[in-house]
Amino acid sequence: MTTQTKEKIINGVNTTQLRENINAVKTDAGLADFKFKALNKWNNGAHNQFTIDEFYGLKNTLRHKQAFVHDCSEPQELLGEDNGTNPVEYVLGGLSGCMTTTLAYYSALAGKNIEKISSEYEGDIDLQGFLGVRDDVNKGYNEIRVKFKVKGDVTEEEIKAIVKNSPVYDTLVRPIKIKIEVEKE
Repeated sequence: MTTQTKEKIINGVNTTQLRENINAVKTDAGLADFKFKALNKWNNGAHNQFTIDEFYGLKNTLRHKQAFVHDCSEPQELLGEDNGTNPVEYVLGGLSGCMTTTLAYYSALAGKNIEKISSEYEGDIDLQGFLGVRDDVNKGYNEIRVKFKVKGDVTEEEIKAIVKNSPVYDTLVRPIKIKIEVEKE
């Protein structure tokens, strides 16, 4: 007689499969190694596009169900044609998606139901740094403020602790290496 394990879904997350994945990684750490890619092509001025398609994970090269193409631009006030999202806005978007997913997954693993999550992200940039007007001013964000509204079984303290497990949050709050190669055509 075989026993079937009923999948448990909490917050739209298959926690049965998630626990199996965690156990698989505990057995074979190589399954946890992922590499993500973005390919970018410049169009003109501030307008460029990046494509997300192929990635590496589970010891294989994998592809999304479809390639995702994203336009980057600047608003007219920053001399762009507003053909897409400003790249620093994509940082906020990436942070928002990652922190929200992290909250849903970690809460599900803890057996805590969430009915609703919404959040706001706002960041401050002083363009004097980017424009080279002042060397003592950062070129990127000086502060990012995040405000969550959550309806569910998690407390404010739990939410604050959980969202700090977000890989994008972790990337932004610690120094990371960025290696740059140039190939001239």
